[in-house]
Amino acid sequence: MGIETQVEEKPRKGGLRTMPFIIVNEAFERVASYGLQFNMLIYLMTYYNMSAATGTTILGLWGALSSGLALVGAIIADSYWGRFRAVAFGSISTLIGMIILWLTAMIPQLKNLPCSHFQHVCNGPTLLQLAVLFSSFGFMSVGAGFVRPCSIIFGADQLENRKNKRILESYFNWYYASTGISTILAVTLIVYIQDSYGWKVGFGVPAILMFLSVLMFQIGSPLYIKVKAKTKQNLVIGLFQTVVAAFRKRNTRRLSLTDCDEYYRWPLESEVFTPSKDLRFLNRACIIEDPERDLNYDGSTSNPWNLCSVERVESLKAIIRVLPMWSTGFIIFVDMNVFAFSLLQTKTMDRHIFLDHFEIPAASFSVFLIIALTIWIAFYDRVLVPLLSKYTGQPRGLSPVTRMGIGLIASCMSIALSAITESIRRQRAIEEGHEDDPNALVSMSAMWFVPQYALLGVAEAAHAVGQIEFLYALLPKSMSSIASAMYTVGTAVSSLIGSILVSGVDWLSSTGGKTSWLSSNINRGHLDYYFWLLTFLNLLNFLYFLVICWLYEPGNNGSSRSPHVAEDKECDYRLLPES
Repeated sequence: MGIETQVEEKPRKGGLRTMPFIIVNEAFERVASYGLQFNMLIYLMTYYNMSAATGTTILGLWGALSSGLALVGAIIADSYWGRFRAVAFGSISTLIGMIILWLTAMIPQLKNLPCSHFQHVCNGPTLLQLAVLFSSFGFMSVGAGFVRPCSIIFGADQLENRKNKRILESYFNWYYASTGISTILAVTLIVYIQDSYGWKVGFGVPAILMFLSVLMFQIGSPLYIKVKAKTKQNLVIGLFQTVVAAFRKRNTRRLSLTDCDEYYRWPLESEVFTPSKDLRFLNRACIIEDPERDLNYDGSTSNPWNLCSVERVESLKAIIRVLPMWSTGFIIFVDMNVFAFSLLQTKTMDRHIFLDHFEIPAASFSVFLIIALTIWIAFYDRVLVPLLSKYTGQPRGLSPVTRMGIGLIASCMSIALSAITESIRRQRAIEEGHEDDPNALVSMSAMWFVPQYALLGVAEAAHAVGQIEFLYALLPKSMSSIASAMYTVGTAVSSLIGSILVSGVDWLSSTGGKTSWLSSNINRGHLDYYFWLLTFLNLLNFLYFLVICWLYEPGNNGSSRSPHVAEDKECDYRLLPES
């Protein structure tokens, strides 16, 4: 993000000996944070008397806040605090949030008494109870926003001066392996503790793990290389300056200058000489109207809100060009939010395996999504890539855009299968006389839900990896951090869309005194209708994806970075491969 770094030169700093502290910090943070999320809907419905739709909406907003703050945390860490302070602050904030949440389970006055399904009127939570609950979510969101974008890069800081690149690659492998193991432990072990020993222990264990995470990170403090960030020019702010400068010069008529000296270039050795001809209204931002007024003695701009460099203008254009393709991924994360309702479904079904000796916790079914995601990535990387690359000519087997399309198709299939499965489950529950008892067990195996979890895992793996590669390849090298940040922002936007969709469907389907599709009594509601609605939206999104592929000219397969250099002709920024 245009950052000049300055490293504290002290002997015997960094290296492999710092890895246990950093990896354990991240692993414990993920086990603790994720372990709280999977069962949270049940906690909100039981002790805060929320409906399934309201609880799902709140959890979606919590996820949106956590993902959105990751971009803020990355900017603050890179521009002002440095990554050590950001991770330390984020870890402590997460710990505070978990302690507050644990106190809601320990102190009876901070939550409601459970409301029986047969009670016609249930007291809702007080403002104080909601304030305490939401404050815990807020602290954890702030913590996640600082820890997750900075932790992995902070670990790389400890190794970047080492000549052996294999050590750095090994670190990334171990880091991601620990992340996967942590998520699986959260989905299985923490959920099992909550189901078996109650919320006091179930919230206490994550709080203890988070305390150990903070402690381990601080113990390693004397050993760390602490990179200090000094802001030269923040990229995000620079993009806003470009928009403002173009707007201020909206009456400027000179948009097709041929003399390179009429455009502002900074630094002077920049290889971007002239702006491209598409999105020409933005070219006004880099036109020098009055050199004496617009430039300092050293050639730099006197007011960056009135004059921006050609490189900055082209960076903004690059982001605008990828926005349509980036937006096609929203629907997958909206689909992911649906599985909060799947928790209510699996709780009413037979979850025993191995001859009835073991019952899978309802919230642990998400582990099948993680397993499918992991298997697909390994299978694609080790088996399909060598085979497909011989026929497609793509070094990664299939182009990023093609993999994104595969992910969208798999996501649509997953939701359609969810609708069919729920229709069968609901019909069987009614036939067995459980229409008024949403907690009654239905004589149907919960293993019916495994295929839809697996399909969604494949969808996320194919689309997410493809999208990140697409963004990384099409954006300039100076915007690598923006490429990863856009993925995170996409999850935040998706969570927000999912929350709005749930609230809207719940309100519309319950008008006129009718039972909501998303009723807490899923035997009276119609989750299958909601799933079919999502299936229709997935199909529309896939058509939107195909239109984007058709509108953009072929010419760039997303397998290598755009040079972003204007030579004797206009830069070629055509995005999508021919397919």
